[in-house]
Amino acid sequence: MHGTILAMKSPTADALSTIRAYTTLTKPGIILGNIITALAGFFLASQGTIDIGLLCAMLAGLSLVVASGCVLNNVYDRDIDALMERTRSRALARGLIPVHYAIAFSAMVGLLGAWILFAYTNPLTLAVAVFGFFMYTVVYTLWAKRHTSYGTLIGSVSGAMPPVIGYVAVTGSLDAAAYLLCIILVLWQLPHFYAIGLYRLKDYTAAKIPILPVTRGVLATKLQIMLYISEFIVVTTLLTLFGYTGFFYLTIMLLLGFTWLGLSLRGFQSADTRVWARRMFFFSLVVIVMFAVMIVLDKYTI
Repeated sequence: MHGTILAMKSPTADALSTIRAYTTLTKPGIILGNIITALAGFFLASQGTIDIGLLCAMLAGLSLVVASGCVLNNVYDRDIDALMERTRSRALARGLIPVHYAIAFSAMVGLLGAWILFAYTNPLTLAVAVFGFFMYTVVYTLWAKRHTSYGTLIGSVSGAMPPVIGYVAVTGSLDAAAYLLCIILVLWQLPHFYAIGLYRLKDYTAAKIPILPVTRGVLATKLQIMLYISEFIVVTTLLTLFGYTGFFYLTIMLLLGFTWLGLSLRGFQSADTRVWARRMFFFSLVVIVMFAVMIVLDKYTI
């Protein structure tokens, strides 16, 4: 009897396991991060008037396009993922999903996302999304990640597209605010991913991925982190100087920016680089979430 019950449950368990495996291919954490920054762009452009239908269409289309790109990244990187502690449990690295199934899944969700953006937003929104997809899947994944220490910089361009997508979904055009959002996200991503590189340095070395900590060393990476955070502070203030945000946003972002900079300076005296890098990583998440929150609060409560 007990064995019969287990047998009856197994098809459901198998189905849930398959769904879970395909879901992990889309990298839900990355999708969530892109949603957060896209919301910042959308709310900045909306100036107090929110079109809920447009917002939902933008988020749905963006999420599906990002998911498609992440699946293809998993497909191509399955060999090096198997070498890294952080990624060796991924479904494709373990051979749990056939590669051709994963590619078909990527095509399905990507085309659906592109159609939603085309049908319910505007052509520029779709164009920016396609550009970000191309930069991530072709330029970064297929070439830059494995061949140059500038891969992080190149990859950050695609990661900077979500707030621009959110912005142009409302405006239908590019202006100074859209470009500033792009630059801000590039400058945020570099310290964020360099911190990951330092924390997981053994993994990247084993996989022979030429990120900055591998090619130029720990000290040079810490210096780059400090410089990019300094630039991030400057550019975030430009949104206020150009009249897109107010004093409330400016005050909080300066406070966060200088706190982040202070934490980066501690890295030069830190006895344990991995512990410091982990703190830098988590604080960078606080910075980007608060960046989005401050834009929303600045526009709708102050």
